Amino acid sequence: MNRRAVPAAVTLVAVLLLTGCTSSDSLAQQYRDGNEKGYIAGDFQVVEIPDAERGEPVVFEGVTETGEAVSSDDYRGGVLVVNFWYAACGPCIVEAPMLEEVWQEYQDQGVAFLGVNTYDQPATALSFARDNNVTYPSVIDVNDGRVKLAFAQVTPIQATPTTLVIDRDGRVAARIIGQLASASILSTLVADTLAEDTS
Repeated sequence: MNRRAVPAAVTLVAVLLLTGCTSSDSLAQQYRDGNEKGYIAGDFQVVEIPDAERGEPVVFEGVTETGEAVSSDDYRGGVLVVNFWYAACGPCIVEAPMLEEVWQEYQDQGVAFLGVNTYDQPATALSFARDNNVTYPSVIDVNDGRVKLAFAQVTPIQATPTTLVIDRDGRVAARIIGQLASASILSTLVADTLAEDTS
């Protein structure tokens, strides 16, 4: 698994502290332009994993807040964004519209979104979705934690929220730990994964 991006991260954090740059657009540009394709700012970390360094495909199954069974097989062949969250999580509330924005941008391009609610029962998850205009489904994982465990076996799930971009083969292609800083960062990760050669 990719453990690089620390030197670039330290440099970027130092630059941000010196310049006071907090623009999410400039963060996204710095991420895209960075030689290490990753940076850390506070509790926020982004890592894009090269194809040759990705682990095994993640195999999971669960039930959404509406009672629909879902599994990793449902998403093979397309790009999948997985977001770990729960309703009382402040950063989850802040990033919800950004996730929805990227979902709306890419849902017609073979990209799926799936939340993984780690603490709440279906009624709470549905209420959150209504209040925050979230239209993609979430697995309710509080009772047995099987979905989180499946992902944790192949990539660090160090904080909530954590957002993962899964490639067409079901492998973790990118990881965002902490609150998403801007929709453009996730959009960049999704676009990069979509653009990968599948031949």
